[in-house]
Amino acid sequence: MKISNEAKVGIISIVAISLLVIGFNFLKGKKIWSNDIVIKGKYSNVQGLQTSNPVIINGMQVGNVYKINMDENMREIEVLFNITKKVNIPTNSIATIKTNPLGTPSIEILLGNAANYLKSNDTIQTLINGGLLSDLMSKADPILIGIKKALGSVDTLVDNFNSVLDPNSKNNVSAMLANLNKVTASMVASTASLGMLLNTQSGALAKTLNNTSSVTGNLAGNNEKINSMVSNLDKTTAKFANLNVQKTLDTLDRTIGELKSLLVNFNNQNGTLGKLMNDPTLYKNLASSGNKLNLLLDDVRINPKRYINISVFGKKSKYTPLVVPMADTLNSPYYVEKAP
Repeated sequence: MKISNEAKVGIISIVAISLLVIGFNFLKGKKIWSNDIVIKGKYSNVQGLQTSNPVIINGMQVGNVYKINMDENMREIEVLFNITKKVNIPTNSIATIKTNPLGTPSIEILLGNAANYLKSNDTIQTLINGGLLSDLMSKADPILIGIKKALGSVDTLVDNFNSVLDPNSKNNVSAMLANLNKVTASMVASTASLGMLLNTQSGALAKTLNNTSSVTGNLAGNNEKINSMVSNLDKTTAKFANLNVQKTLDTLDRTIGELKSLLVNFNNQNGTLGKLMNDPTLYKNLASSGNKLNLLLDDVRINPKRYINISVFGKKSKYTPLVVPMADTLNSPYYVEKAP
């Protein structure tokens, strides 16, 4: 079968156009008949990002930018990028645009820790990177803030110094210096007094230390006596401890009880001791006996011949016995009272 020249030209044109499209898409990072996944990311500023720019994970390129779509208001720019490597990207990962002053910008994916992974046409979380200048400014901001605070402190110091240079403040400073001189003079006097106090020959502290040394010397010299006193005290306390105090108290208590019983018996008029102590009959009988004895003695003294009669001839006595005591015994009443 003979192919016409027109057919040959048409086939060659189709093949050439197909190769051109494939090559163009290849240069743009697009692949035909591949299993690559496409992930979407939305940014407010792509910072010069172009198609076919690399997509990097942990410093390794895993794909490239596939397409950049934008709306009419330029509020949101959608970036699609192919993942050509077989990698698992967690759903909480973040895609940020990383600028390079000496090269082209790229997409850097910061992997998350989710258990689920992104699939084709899923949208990934994005974060705008401020770039190198922003990083430098972020590092320089604390320094600038510190410098600003230092300048404010310097201003305050200058204001304070100016206030010190005020005439009134100068007078106050002069008064402070005068007071400081007085304080210094007082400190000098105090130092001299302290030196006198600490003088090893005449100081009060030295005398006190000497007295203390003398006292401690006396204590050391009488150490044996003190030990003997302590030993005697220990022996005495040991003897007191060995005494059966409870037994002595019990004996004393029994004695007091017996004494109380004895006193009760004395007060009881039914017993012998009670009658001797409380019944007046015995006293009256004794008084009566005393009176009679006085009468007898008076009679013996006045009329002794009645009781001692020695007569040869047997002469009878003419004296009558006394019936009333003599005058020296009249103060003792004569009476007899029978006991009931």
